[in-house]
Amino acid sequence: MMRQVKFVCREMDCGNPVAESRGPLAEYGRRGVRLSSCSGDESSIRQCDITEGRGVCNGEYYHHVNCSESVRLVDGAGLCSGRVEVKSNQSWASVCEADFDRQDAEVVCGELGCGAPAALQGGLYGEGEGQTWDKEFQCKGKESLLLDCDTSDRENNTCLPGNAVGLTCSEPDDVRLVGGGSRCAGGVERYDQGEWRTVGAEDWDQEDVAAVVCRQLGCGSTVSVLPGNTTRGFGVSCYGSESSLRKCSKIYDLLPGLTVICSDLLVQPDISLTDSMGGVSRGHQGPEVFRGYSFTITCSTQPQYPGGSFLVTFTGSNRTQTQPAVNHSAAFVFPAADDSHQGNYRCVYDNYVFSHDFSSESELLSLTITASPLPAFIIRHVVVLLILLTAITTSYLYYKVKTFTQTLQVI
Repeated sequence: MMRQVKFVCREMDCGNPVAESRGPLAEYGRRGVRLSSCSGDESSIRQCDITEGRGVCNGEYYHHVNCSESVRLVDGAGLCSGRVEVKSNQSWASVCEADFDRQDAEVVCGELGCGAPAALQGGLYGEGEGQTWDKEFQCKGKESLLLDCDTSDRENNTCLPGNAVGLTCSEPDDVRLVGGGSRCAGGVERYDQGEWRTVGAEDWDQEDVAAVVCRQLGCGSTVSVLPGNTTRGFGVSCYGSESSLRKCSKIYDLLPGLTVICSDLLVQPDISLTDSMGGVSRGHQGPEVFRGYSFTITCSTQPQYPGGSFLVTFTGSNRTQTQPAVNHSAAFVFPAADDSHQGNYRCVYDNYVFSHDFSSESELLSLTITASPLPAFIIRHVVVLLILLTAITTSYLYYKVKTFTQTLQVI
């Protein structure tokens, strides 16, 4: 819906739409209009399909649009990209690239309800036909409005062609999944008008809304859509191909919330290599283990869900080992390394959650087997002898101290 009201702000000469809301009409049956087939690129409201007449809004709600008033992005692909223009003396002026930096861009993106600046470049979205802003912005990045920033006179009073600054802001991080133990599972909420609100959808729209949510969060594809909690949220309607939920249409009916489960539910597990005999060293291609020495591969993951299991795979071989996850980790011991152990290892974490099997793979660990500087059996014998020598020395010292104490008592 936001893109459909874009032309309203433009026609009123009030910048870009920032927010929209609804409110009750003053009286039942008040004359109103319903807009449809608006792409947001119209130059006038009259270019949209308009249904008008008494009672067309059922006497319930009006549409309230907040515009940025003082700054806008023009000729971009969406609401969060375009050529930066500032309102000056009731007309819009382009901003020269030399007068605008990243801190200024942060303020503009925030004022327009977008995410952090992603691209800032002169000529990125063409040249404006009107005047050029004649001041240099000196924002600190924390201001809520661009015109709240300090300005100074431009050192060079000319702005060369191709230097009208263009700005692309990232999509805002305004969607989250809560209550599911993972950022990729839970009830859908969207940050709207200063608060997190439950998102609802009609039954036939739920799959498309879920697909957009998983895509926006970088959580893969939809696994399932479940009924949400009893809280009723504002409705949305999506085609399923949108990059973010804010590009979907907002429906001003309160609908039951929904819970979305995405495929990338489990975080990536970690894989590490340890040994108890000093047989592991760090080589240029990764860890190296001496032949004949034992080594341990440890798989671990963050404490999202209880249970689950770890599988260690070895590339180039059908060799695998599986262990249950205990305290979210598992240790795989290899008692004596030989050439057959050389290769790439990976931990795979599997868990059954929300009535579905999920898995997540660690990065590869490349292991090289090298010749030991000393035969392993010699090392083992030396270690055993050192342990025996330590025990004998400890016993001898204990006996000497005890004898000396008894002698003192006799004296």
